[in-house]
Amino acid sequence: MGAFTLAFYSFSLVALFASLLRDKARTKEALRKAWKAFENILPQFLGVIVLVGIILALLSPATIGRLLGRESGWAGVFLAAIVGAVTLIPGFVAFPLAAMLLRAGAGPMQMGAFISALMMVGIVTAPVEMKYFGRRMTFFRNGLAFLYSFLVAWVIGMVVKR
Repeated sequence: MGAFTLAFYSFSLVALFASLLRDKARTKEALRKAWKAFENILPQFLGVIVLVGIILALLSPATIGRLLGRESGWAGVFLAAIVGAVTLIPGFVAFPLAAMLLRAGAGPMQMGAFISALMMVGIVTAPVEMKYFGRRMTFFRNGLAFLYSFLVAWVIGMVVKR
């Protein structure tokens, strides 16, 4: 465990005990609500972790590197953006997923495009968006967001040099 992580956990425990001393009932209620939120998030989180585990088991680091690694270039960026655009994963799962893929051999530009498209392009949610904003506006917004994911990838490529 890193020093920052240890300091963060220590601070959290001290704050929790200070809260307990100040108002035990409110602290217990806050902990109950936090547990309930955790229970609501857990199925999604576990599902994605299982999916990532299966993907990492089926695809070797060499395959991930070939498809989404630095050497895959703009083709890998495009593939990552497409996958991100059609996937519906919450942000709290997407960032750890990208970190796992980076450790498995994916490139930073590719993960930048993946995360950007994942967060901003809504292929799965487009029908709902069309109801409220219309077909033209939905396509316009999603198209711009998809193009923006390539700009993000390019900037990351400029910043994170080999």
